[in-house]
Amino acid sequence: MADVEIEKSWKEVLKEQFEAPYFQTLKDFLVSEKKQFVIYPPGKQIFSAFDHTPFDKVKVVIIGQDPYHGPGQANGLCFSVSPGIAKPPSLNNIFKELNTDLGIPIAQTGNLEAWAGQGVLLLNATLTVRANTPGSHQKKGWETFTDAVIKAVSDRKKGVVFLLWGNFAQTKEALIDANKHFVLKAAHPSPLARGAFFGCKHFSKTNRILETQGIMPVDWRVEK
Repeated sequence: MADVEIEKSWKEVLKEQFEAPYFQTLKDFLVSEKKQFVIYPPGKQIFSAFDHTPFDKVKVVIIGQDPYHGPGQANGLCFSVSPGIAKPPSLNNIFKELNTDLGIPIAQTGNLEAWAGQGVLLLNATLTVRANTPGSHQKKGWETFTDAVIKAVSDRKKGVVFLLWGNFAQTKEALIDANKHFVLKAAHPSPLARGAFFGCKHFSKTNRILETQGIMPVDWRVEK
C-alpha cells in the first residue's frame, strides 16, 4: 500500500504484507482506535525500527513484545524510550549488564537510536498500544507482520545475530534458520526475572560473532 510510510528497502521487502488483507484490517483497527483513544508510539514513529535500520544494514535483531504504554515513552524501538524520559526497569537492567560485560558506563538516556543506526533492528512484535493498556493491540495483525519481518531477515540474509530475551522472544526462534544465523537466548531483562538476565554477556558475544565474520562490531554506547 502506497500510503504506508516506511524506509524504502523495507517497503520493497515487505510489499506483500502491505498488500495482504490482514494488513488492511489492521489499518482499519488503528484508525478506529485513534478516534477513541491515545495510541503509542506517535504515528510517525510506528515504523521507527525500520526507518533507523534499513534492511541491508541489519546485522543484529533484538525482539521485544509490546511498546511502552506510558506518556512519551514509546519511540518505535523496542526497550528504547524518548530523550528525557526515565529509563524503565528492563532498560536499566540492560545497561547494568552492558556495564559488567563491556565496562560501558550506565547511560543517562534510554534512547537506543545509536544502536539502531549501526544495524541493530529493535523490533517489537506488536508495534502499537493503547495508552495505559498493555497488550491492547496484540492479536490484531501486528504479530503476522513482524513474524514476516523476522522470516524475511532469516531468508534473505546470513550471519545475523538474533538476541532472544525471555520466553516470548524465544517463541520466535522457529522463524529463524539457525544454519545461517546465530541465536543467543537469555532470560528477560525485566526485574520479574529476578536477575536471571545478568551474566548473559550477549553484547560481547554478539561482537565476537560479528568480528569473526568480518563485520564491524556494535559500539554499544548510547552516549558518546
